[in-house]
Amino acid sequence: MKLSEAGKLTRVHGGAVLASGTSNIGYADRRALNPDKKEAIAAACAANIPDNAAIFMNIGTTTEAVARQLLGHRGILVVTNNINVANTLVANPDCEIVVAGGQLRRTDGGLVGTLANNIVEQFKFDLAIIGCSAMDDDGDLLDFDMMEVGVSQTAVRRARKTFLVADHSKFARSAPARIASLADIDTFLPTELWSRTSQRDVQPGIPGSSSPDRPRAIRLSARDTKITVRRLQREQKPLPALLTQAAGVGRMP
Repeated sequence: MKLSEAGKLTRVHGGAVLASGTSNIGYADRRALNPDKKEAIAAACAANIPDNAAIFMNIGTTTEAVARQLLGHRGILVVTNNINVANTLVANPDCEIVVAGGQLRRTDGGLVGTLANNIVEQFKFDLAIIGCSAMDDDGDLLDFDMMEVGVSQTAVRRARKTFLVADHSKFARSAPARIASLADIDTFLPTELWSRTSQRDVQPGIPGSSSPDRPRAIRLSARDTKITVRRLQREQKPLPALLTQAAGVGRMP
């Protein structure tokens, strides 16, 4: 049975979104959703990751896409609780890989629980690259598994900067477990924001730059995020539009 027929998927302009609930759909099905957009996000993210960086990457199909874009990076250390990310990065001989221990979740290759948390706690990352299953109107990043959420929360605390990679479908969903707020995120790499910017043909991630056909990084601050949420409640505008207005586009830390 197709996901749309089962009530787990809604077709929308520009792709598809998953239905909200208390459990996620299968990992293979999530991989098949909006793959081109995920790869575009991943390319923009990788373009903003320097060589010789210490990185954490969590569970998710978009973080997997980022891993594929890191195969040419040099001197990087990647700590992950995502077996799929680790297997992808094996192809990069200049990447040192640390797989967090923990309980293996067979459905998606995730490693979760106290042991995974304890290992992640031992590091100080230059970057944490995290995905989420949903994002609500309060600006909270959400997921379905409390044990998975705990590992991501630890990584955000232990990182100098955090990148959020999430395609547009996450704006239309909800999930029960809170990872963090957008106020905790330094840079957001979504899919649906670059069309509102100038048409200059320049590289993503460079201050003042934009391109109409590629996602670009949005720099967030705690103040901007709080303003965004308040305006969202008051003006009832779509979250992507408000992020563009409140945070500005094309600026990197």
